[in-house]
Amino acid sequence: MEDTTDLKKVLDTFKRCLNDKQEILMDPYIAGWKGLVGFLNTMGTIFAFVSKDAVAKIQIMENFRNSDQKAQYVSLQSMVDHELGQGLVDFHAQRDNPISGCRTILRLHRALRWLQLFLEALRTSGADSKTSALCTESYNASLAHYHPWIIRKAATVAFYALPSRNDFLENMKVGTPEEAVEMLGEALPCLYQVYDVTESLYAKHQLLDLP
Repeated sequence: MEDTTDLKKVLDTFKRCLNDKQEILMDPYIAGWKGLVGFLNTMGTIFAFVSKDAVAKIQIMENFRNSDQKAQYVSLQSMVDHELGQGLVDFHAQRDNPISGCRTILRLHRALRWLQLFLEALRTSGADSKTSALCTESYNASLAHYHPWIIRKAATVAFYALPSRNDFLENMKVGTPEEAVEMLGEALPCLYQVYDVTESLYAKHQLLDLP
């Protein structure tokens, strides 16, 4: 597992996700998410509404990778081909359908969008910007669309406990706030690339709205 006290190392894990064929490899994707959860947890319980769900989804994907079907889950692309081909994807929220990797990854994919937006907002905002406001705006533009009202309310209230922008940047453990901003500028593009490849793959197979 990556050192979750250093966000640069965590984000660098996602660089290993894409192979030469632009396929997203499952093991580094899972490792990257473990690192993100670890980093979120350094902020206390503020992001528990995301990290707890992410931990459950990570476990599901690790179970697939440790099963007798693990060869079908080497990459996101092979997973999608396998599950669609075998009729394993639940398009209608039927209770008797098995848990699918496609649905599980979609939940992580949506959360990744929120993290992207939030980290990018931290990178580009001014020193006097309020972290809580940046986080709320990022959340409302992404994950909030998929959460019931009670979770949305609890999340936005929790964001008020976030530290100042500089303190948050220093918590990334890569040096000064200025060095953290520089690191984000270098590391975030790989996160965007992983997100974009996943988004295109899911859009191609009409998987973006799985219940």
